[in-house]
Amino acid sequence: MSVSNRTSSAALESRRSPLLVFAGQSNRPLAQAICDNLGVPLGHSTTEKFTNDNIIVHYEESLREGDVFIVQTFSTPVSDSIMELMLMIDAAKSASAGRVTAVIPYYSYARSDKKDSPRISIAGRLVADLLQEAGADRILTMTLHSPQVHGFFKVPVDHLSADLVLSEHFKGCVPNANEGVVLAPDAGSIKRASRIARLLDSGLAMIDKERVSDTEVVPRALIGDVEGKTVFIVDDEISTAGSLVETVNIARSMGARDVYVAVTHGVYTGPAIARIAGLDVTQVASCNTVHVPDSKIREAGGKLAVLDVAPLFASAISNIHTGASVSTLFS
Repeated sequence: MSVSNRTSSAALESRRSPLLVFAGQSNRPLAQAICDNLGVPLGHSTTEKFTNDNIIVHYEESLREGDVFIVQTFSTPVSDSIMELMLMIDAAKSASAGRVTAVIPYYSYARSDKKDSPRISIAGRLVADLLQEAGADRILTMTLHSPQVHGFFKVPVDHLSADLVLSEHFKGCVPNANEGVVLAPDAGSIKRASRIARLLDSGLAMIDKERVSDTEVVPRALIGDVEGKTVFIVDDEISTAGSLVETVNIARSMGARDVYVAVTHGVYTGPAIARIAGLDVTQVASCNTVHVPDSKIREAGGKLAVLDVAPLFASAISNIHTGASVSTLFS
């Protein structure tokens, strides 16, 4: 390398914006784990709520010209999480941040992606508009419930997949995972199930369901063979676990030997934990995109497992910061 090239490279390095990672209140353990993997400290900020329920956020360090990443998952209370994220984005832009990336491990409003009932809002698009209006320059997320929500954004979106994490987890649980069957709980999950089946080199099956009303879907048949085999049920999220119970019961009735479940987002609302505790499964695993408190793990009778996606998010943040390809993380 010539002296001039070395000089220009050094000058470019010196001009690179510093990498700054901050977190809202929804999932600080994941944000800290991401920072640990990156080898950078978690930035200092405070969030307060006034007596009138208004939120205020304050950064306790300079953000000027920084490459700022704000980690905030849309978990309970979801509205507070969204509002806090928008305030953090706006405050960062006001503090002269060079670029602001909203890191949203779980984008809960991705479920509202279409007008399937009269006089309703397509909330997935509305929240996307709000985040962009607040000043987000980029979005980093994982396993959107509806991939088309990606198109609601007019800024770049990096959409990570947990498929590799889920498949490696299954391999660790079952030595001969290739002899099992990946079961998609419905037609909407078949693409994800097919990818994981290829990663495991295993069989594939699907439950065919019929919608009988706007709110009720009933299973009609299981397409594939699960008799005497280990079954791996995969999905994007578990909320109340009603669909999970239904899927597990069908697999058991068709002769499944052992049942393992793995999803990206373990939301576990309402009766979910009680249902899982009484479910005839070996294990239910979810990623730490949503924080699962120890109390829920205990209540589930040891059936819950939490998979770490912090290294994947850290690699994506590092690649975005340096301008490297994010798609290489899916190889």
